[in-house]
Amino acid sequence: MISADRPATRLATRLAFLVAGFGVACWAPLIPYAKARLAVDDGVLGLLLLCLGIGSVVAMPMTGMLSARYGSKPIVIGGAIGMAVVLPLLAVASTPLMLGAALFLFGGSLGSLDVAMNIHAVEVEKAAKRPLMSGFHGLFSVGGFIGSVFATFLLSVQLGPLPTMLVAAALMLATTVAIAPRLLKAVKAEGAPLFAVPRGFVLLLAVLTAIVFLVEGAVLDWGALFLTGQGLVGAEQGGMAYMVFSIAMTVMRLAGDAVVGRIGDRATLFWGGLIGIAGFVLVLTAPIVAVAMMGFLLIGIGLANTVPVLFRRAGNQSIMPAGLAVAAVTTTGYAGMLVGPAGIGFVAKLTSLPASLWMLTALLLLVTLTAGRVAGRPH
Repeated sequence: MISADRPATRLATRLAFLVAGFGVACWAPLIPYAKARLAVDDGVLGLLLLCLGIGSVVAMPMTGMLSARYGSKPIVIGGAIGMAVVLPLLAVASTPLMLGAALFLFGGSLGSLDVAMNIHAVEVEKAAKRPLMSGFHGLFSVGGFIGSVFATFLLSVQLGPLPTMLVAAALMLATTVAIAPRLLKAVKAEGAPLFAVPRGFVLLLAVLTAIVFLVEGAVLDWGALFLTGQGLVGAEQGGMAYMVFSIAMTVMRLAGDAVVGRIGDRATLFWGGLIGIAGFVLVLTAPIVAVAMMGFLLIGIGLANTVPVLFRRAGNQSIMPAGLAVAAVTTTGYAGMLVGPAGIGFVAKLTSLPASLWMLTALLLLVTLTAGRVAGRPH
């Protein structure tokens, strides 16, 4: 069995995260092409995009069970290959039904890869006996940046959606083939259950992860609308909110292993939550756009390393098998990102968008208040 504590295994894990981020980012520039090709309105397009999220959430619990039986390696490989194979189909699907089915498969592959690579990352980090999870998650963001630049460039030089996605798929497959021999071949623990309902400490981790993912989804889906609604920027500049947030998130995650190694998990959660709250306060009270941008910067800085800490704690507890715990936390987190922004919209309709974001700020306080419980004695 390959040692988990070696540079090749750590590099393979990082590249798995990069492939996942790259694949997702390559799909984003295809959305306008898909809308024009199918001639659908925004409502139908929204339902089609939901298929990707549904596929992910359906696949995640199944991945936990499969990882408990077969280990994470075959699922990391299968998920990455699945994304690469389906990606070109997203560029040519000619009916809403075909695109919805392709997005469901793409989301299922992404969800499987996401859970499996986090389970793999937990084992690699345990073997290294030092924080690595933030860096792993940072490579997902780097992959997203590379994928968006790559796809946008090829499309802008008129290569066309299908050839662009074929090149992207080839790169993903080549990377997957390269990392496959370097991934860990895990052995199923005898007597370990294939399914377990999250409870106690794992349930707390799942709730906190859902809150943090909800914040990420809110910044993505509502940040621009808030800025334009408050008259701070024009519609063409609304994307600055998520841009500043994502840059801060990526930089802090790449530096996060050193930071967390120095201050510890508890301080990371405690101060991360407070910094995120301070960022929301700045955004929601900003008289000028510069103050709002500083707020989005602080939100990214504060929350960047909270999810990696929560994943690490899920993998290190002994209440339930690590793979099932990571799957439960991942599934709940993605559900928060998918369903949460819609909930914010519902609350905003009943009250106002600023009021709904203030409520989200209050939820973040739970991250700070439970830092001692999450990062205290082993569970």
